[in-house]
Amino acid sequence: MKPGIHPAYGPVVFRDKAGGFAFLTRSTLSGDKTVEWEDGNTYPVVDVEISSASHPFYTGQARVLDTAGRVERFERRYGAAGAGAPGPAGRREVR
Repeated sequence: MKPGIHPAYGPVVFRDKAGGFAFLTRSTLSGDKTVEWEDGNTYPVVDVEISSASHPFYTGQARVLDTAGRVERFERRYGAAGAGAPGPAGRREVR
């Protein structure tokens, strides 16, 4: 790598503001604030809004879509397709 053109890459603490969760990793990001980590060293800290500790997908609190209600609403709005309803070409089946 060419010296002097790349950002500094070092240890940074990412802290989830919603979940109260923090982890130490390496990054090119650097925060203005610092925090003393579990090992006794001081690292720059970057506050994030959401992480795996607070995201609904990872915590198992994701919403389940109400597909049955959507189907019922569609049928109320447009009517249920009966056996005698016209097909895609507008023709009825003759028996």
